[in-house]
Amino acid sequence: MIYLGADHRGYLLKEKIKELLLSQSQNLTDLGPTKIIPDDDFPIISIKLAETVVKKHGDIGILICGSGAGTCVAANKIIGARATLGFSIKQIKAAKNDDNVNILCLSCNHLDDETNLEIATEFVNSIFIAEDRHIRRLKQISDYELQKC
Repeated sequence: MIYLGADHRGYLLKEKIKELLLSQSQNLTDLGPTKIIPDDDFPIISIKLAETVVKKHGDIGILICGSGAGTCVAANKIIGARATLGFSIKQIKAAKNDDNVNILCLSCNHLDDETNLEIATEFVNSIFIAEDRHIRRLKQISDYELQKC
């Protein structure tokens, strides 16, 4: 399952990504908003999406705000969330292959829509390679989360 979420600044891009993914017959759920709400705050949707994604292994999410950074910071507060800011196709493929990121955060202010759509497509279609070194590193992160959080 792919989950989508955005704040008011990312709403229009979220709708474009949703349209693209539905045209590819992707299974998705839009967590909101359903319209532009000028005074909404990105942490609320970011935390909601991250909590939803981590409940089921293999689910992924896409968050959009002005810079992409705010949603990334908020999502990564949830244990098990591995959110990253997406800024290129090559970078997001590596993040998914090596780090098994489960949440893509996009900037609607600093990248054009076409680039963001390409990054989102790559994120959805890339897979975790699961080499020993990647698994070992992810275990180190989850062990830390279990000890400290």
